[in-house]
Amino acid sequence: MPAAAPTWDPAQYLRHAGHRARPFADLLARVPELPGSAPRIADLGCGPGNVTQFLADRWPTARISGYDNSPEMLDKAHVDHQGSTPGGGRLDFAHADVRTWTPAEPYDLIVSNATLQWVPRHVERFADWVAGLKPSGTFAFQVPGNFDAPSHRLMRELAGSPRWRDRLAGALRHADAVLAPEAYLEHLTALGCTADVWETTYIHLLQGEDPVLDWVKGTGLRPVLTALADDPEAREGFVTEYRAALRAAYPAGPDGTPFPFRRVFAVARKRG
Repeated sequence: MPAAAPTWDPAQYLRHAGHRARPFADLLARVPELPGSAPRIADLGCGPGNVTQFLADRWPTARISGYDNSPEMLDKAHVDHQGSTPGGGRLDFAHADVRTWTPAEPYDLIVSNATLQWVPRHVERFADWVAGLKPSGTFAFQVPGNFDAPSHRLMRELAGSPRWRDRLAGALRHADAVLAPEAYLEHLTALGCTADVWETTYIHLLQGEDPVLDWVKGTGLRPVLTALADDPEAREGFVTEYRAALRAAYPAGPDGTPFPFRRVFAVARKRG
């Protein structure tokens, strides 16, 4: 039986909003200007909409649609960000599953921020998305490239240990949830795009007690928390073991806890 889709907590996710938003800002800085007076933009996996707002800041007249499959995230996006923008554009949000979403109209920009790692074989979706771009339109995304980092490796090892493997079988993504930058370049150029692909490792300096645990509670740990939601004692037991492992892997320094985080970026422009 496949694992249940993780339940999301917007408040927990947004606890590290500044650090999480920086890669999206860096991605948008490499996206070329869009043609036309009112660009059409799709944000796949928009979450609570806080970074979707960046699109309206960059293209004030754009019509922007954020898509997500989490009711909790969409509720937050609707309340905080939906509506007309000061530049005359509009932000709206709708339920969609990125695994099956196909453009129903031509887009100038399709963008995705830290979402595709949740979509198995996501490169197989690229052809439909590029086909849905206008000539010279852009497809841009960034994904975490840290699945071999201690934060994720220790989580997988613990989930596979004798105490947890029956309860958590299939809950977590594998180390190959994202591809190497070279593989993304190959796939995008094969679709007739000119592509700019790169990687960056951020060294986030996190504050507070057990900040790496606090970070992953908003993202990578969600499948475990969802799988154990009906058993609070087991859920707390897993978190306690995982917390101890993270404290050893990410010791606090005098100014905070350094948290290296590799990310992979791609900006692909469809040939006109």
